[in-house]
Amino acid sequence: MSSRLPTHLSNRSPRRFPTVCCLLVLTLALLFTSAAAKSSRRPISDNEIRQQKEACYTDVENGLWGWACRSSPTEKENCVLRCLSPECYNLIYGGDPLEEGELDYVRSQEYKYCMRKSSLGESLDGVKGSFSYS
Repeated sequence: MSSRLPTHLSNRSPRRFPTVCCLLVLTLALLFTSAAAKSSRRPISDNEIRQQKEACYTDVENGLWGWACRSSPTEKENCVLRCLSPECYNLIYGGDPLEEGELDYVRSQEYKYCMRKSSLGESLDGVKGSFSYS
């Protein structure tokens, strides 16, 4: 009997096995974290919104959103809100962006409510108009 290994086994690259294992582990890790993220039914917190908003302010200040976003404090705020959540910005402010000197507490609350519902993957139906002007 011959002590040689079969040809199909001896031609395998010894480096291929660790690479395949590494890819498999990474794939499983991504699937696990994705499933864990979906199952955590916790809405985005005020602190998380604040942190993300600060990052958006930095992006706007660094010119990543264009010159118009730095033309006035109100334009900057509109750009930051778009950066934070384009979907919620379009829903709440899209047709009527903030104007110079305008403070709109009701739309601000609707925007945060939109972000919370969005973070849970819930429908955004009924968000606009959900807070009263009285």
